[in-house]
Amino acid sequence: MLGYYRDMLLIRRFEEKAGQMYGMGLIGGFCHLYIGQEAVVVGVQAVLKPGDSVITSYRDHGHMIACGMDGKGVMAELTGRRGGYSKGKGGSMHMFSREKAFYGGHGIVGAQVPIGTGLAFAHKYKNDGRISATYFGDGAINQGQVYESFNMAALWKLPCLYILENNKYAMGTAQARAAAGELYQRGLAYGIPGVQVNGMDVLAVKAAAAEWGARVRAGEGPAILEMQTYRYRGHSMSDPAKYRSKEEVAKVKSEADPIDNFRKLLLDRGLANEDALKAVDREVKAIVADAAEFAQQSPEPDAAELWTDVLVEA
Repeated sequence: MLGYYRDMLLIRRFEEKAGQMYGMGLIGGFCHLYIGQEAVVVGVQAVLKPGDSVITSYRDHGHMIACGMDGKGVMAELTGRRGGYSKGKGGSMHMFSREKAFYGGHGIVGAQVPIGTGLAFAHKYKNDGRISATYFGDGAINQGQVYESFNMAALWKLPCLYILENNKYAMGTAQARAAAGELYQRGLAYGIPGVQVNGMDVLAVKAAAAEWGARVRAGEGPAILEMQTYRYRGHSMSDPAKYRSKEEVAKVKSEADPIDNFRKLLLDRGLANEDALKAVDREVKAIVADAAEFAQQSPEPDAAELWTDVLVEA
């Protein structure tokens, strides 16, 4: 339980630091923060097993941290430095770690869904007992390639756990204005079951991921988990988020914040005291500070790197 708190807090503080560094001009290009959605990835990762594949969209830093990727390498990639996971050439949206079975953030809306489905096919083909956790958002759910993937996954009973992070806004458009019906039911035409989950509660996420992940792993075919969550910041760092009121955001923060509520639960149940939580806070602060320092000290890629990793002779 304390580990879930630590992981969520680490993601929150890492993302806050990334936002600060973006404002200082140390991070260029696009940068999509995960602040507010931490319970989703921490809850799901709590039940995944070593070797399970993970793939997601461009709001990906939180997933990287939850997968165990080193914060130094993530922050260095954000700042375009040689010590980054993609040698400083991928930036915020395109990091990858074969070691952690993290197959990337992806910049094209919905493009990761067919790739995640392909990873599930690979697991079934190899009969390795592993599953593919494929994350996407409420904006991606209306993309055609998502339904092509659903069809294949259902037809071949692929071990794919589709995790729909419904944070209520696809860029600047409210989900209610762009998507008809209940999103967790979008797979029913293919026989894919789906459920809605409180994505602001890490224990609710873990319970749902454990139940449906076990079914997927047992060969019963894919499933869709619609995580009802919320992002506090704009779509990206360049988004002032004027399409929603400050009162709406403040209400979610005060009533449903995944970290604050979980902190209260730990204290109320006697699972941790203030000293233990303060120790976690200090640990997380040190990790993030080290990551920021490493990123700024790491050299930029050599110009010759433009010609590497672009072609493999087969």
